[in-house]
Amino acid sequence: MPVQLNDCPVEVVFAILSGRWKIPIYRYLYKTNEPARYSALLRHLPAISKKILTEQLRELEHDGIIERNLYPDARPRVEYRLTSYGLSMIEFLDKMSEWGEKYIQSNNSHFQK
Repeated sequence: MPVQLNDCPVEVVFAILSGRWKIPIYRYLYKTNEPARYSALLRHLPAISKKILTEQLRELEHDGIIERNLYPDARPRVEYRLTSYGLSMIEFLDKMSEWGEKYIQSNNSHFQK
């Protein structure tokens, strides 16, 4: 679902990142640090369906986090990469990761089966 702008910047961020697969897609594109083809994303995320991957990629593209490049060769191919806005997200995602690690450690008994 496209982001609806409102007065709360935190809600905007969460709206952009909402969706089961957006963070794993982002993480893959960031870690590879090169354009990724649709088929590579499917291989990296084997539990995702083609329909959902397409939807999540379209939403991330619409929100300016990734860009889609179509190469009209004899066999057309599409590649995805992070935009400058997408790359700028890494700082706060790292902070969220640090917070999550601390939370898990301090509440370890809640996460054990």
